[in-house]
Amino acid sequence: MRMRKKRNLIPRMERCAALLVREPWLLRGRWRDEFPGYKELHLEIGCGRGRFTVETAKLHPDVFFVALERVADAMIIGLEKAMAEGLRNIRFMTQDASNLLEFFADGEVDRIYLNFSDPWPGKRHAKRRLTSERFLPIYKKILRPGGEIHFKTDNPELFDYSLGTFREAGFALSEITRNLHENGPVGVMTDYEMKFYAQGVSICRCVATFLGEGEQPAQDDGAGRTEKVDE
Repeated sequence: MRMRKKRNLIPRMERCAALLVREPWLLRGRWRDEFPGYKELHLEIGCGRGRFTVETAKLHPDVFFVALERVADAMIIGLEKAMAEGLRNIRFMTQDASNLLEFFADGEVDRIYLNFSDPWPGKRHAKRRLTSERFLPIYKKILRPGGEIHFKTDNPELFDYSLGTFREAGFALSEITRNLHENGPVGVMTDYEMKFYAQGVSICRCVATFLGEGEQPAQDDGAGRTEKVDE
């Protein structure tokens, strides 16, 4: 669904300038120097209205969060909420995920969140999926060894596809589930996720861990459990 254009977007963005990174390439390799004192750096790709990142940042004040979103009309909602909450451990940027190598140095990111990414159905559009073989090498560059990708989707076809691409790229898979909220809500939900949960839609989730170049992950049978969701 196309995002409706927000009224007065530019002045609203200006009022939130303190939490907006306009030139992220200037911070490449310097995020921890510019924002010291945090134990980890987490990145959400495609943050939408920002509910997940804002609420997670509130729960983890010792972690620094970067929320990336191409559509400013969506992102402004989370940006304004973060400003209203007075959060200091979060920054937003309106950028494309294909340019991540320009914004983060090798091993600079500890965790990546991919929440309800566009499934781009059909083989012709597969390369646009954020879990495609086009993007996974990028994530492997910016993640530290042992860094994780936390992936959630309501689309079972995209989930099966992503499990395959994660394995092929050498990620170790854990916490695999096809019904995350079967026994009640688990972790922080996105706006979409809250809507899906209310409708009884099953949510798929997994954690993909980058072990480091040359490391071979243990085989996974796809029957992982959600014993812990640290979000």
